[in-house]
This record gives sequence, structure tokens and C-alpha cells, in this order.
Amino acid sequence: MLKIPPDISKEMIDHVKTDFPLECCGILAGKDDGISRIYRMSNTDKSRVSYLMDPKEQIRVFKEMRAIGIELKAIYHSHPGHPAYPSKTDVELAYYPEAVYIIISIDDNKNTEIRGFRIVDKEITEAEISLL
Repeated sequence: MLKIPPDISKEMIDHVKTDFPLECCGILAGKDDGISRIYRMSNTDKSRVSYLMDPKEQIRVFKEMRAIGIELKAIYHSHPGHPAYPSKTDVELAYYPEAVYIIISIDDNKNTEIRGFRIVDKEITEAEISLL
């Protein structure tokens, strides 16, 4: 089970609400099952239905994670006006089988639902996440 501390889960939700109605995206990193760092990423798609992380930001973040001894644990993104479940595009672009894909659904009233998934070889399984 992936354990996300309150300050990081709050920052994720803030990111989702700030970027609404566009999709937002980011990376969660840590050790073992714990998350210790959040990286808000730029969605270069600037879209309501898709996201693409800025490649330069990704390289910088992965270098920083390696330097401080933490690992990619999750990739999060929002689904404005859509369920917290992987879309066909999410499944096609799930390049990190070791990561939990966290999807945060947000509606027009800015109510959110958070769910986590493993996507391996295009197979989706729900992953337990704990928002501490």
C-alpha cells in the first residue's frame, strides 16, 4: 500500500484545483511504500482530456531523485469531469510499470475522488493508497 502523507496529498489536491479545468500531472517519490516528495509537473498538452509532462522537467526530477536516493513511486494526474479510472490513452502511455498511477477526478464543484492503479502490459489493477 502506498502511503501518502497529509501535506503531500493536500498539495496534490491543490494542484488539481489550481489547474482545473485542465488536466494536471505530477510525480510522487520516496522509499519503500512511503512518499516523501511531490513534483508538480507542467502539462505541455494544456488539455482538458490529456497530459504530457515536460521532458526537460522530467529529466531534472529524475536526476534529483537519484541524487537524493529516492525513487519514482507514483504518477498522478487529474480527470476534469471524468471518472477516476484510467482512460484508453492512460493505458497506452503507462510506461512505468513500477509506478502507481493516481487519478484524481474533479467535477465542476471541485469535488475530488482519488484512486490508484497499476498498469502493466495494458492490464489495469486497482492499487491501495493511503492518504494519511
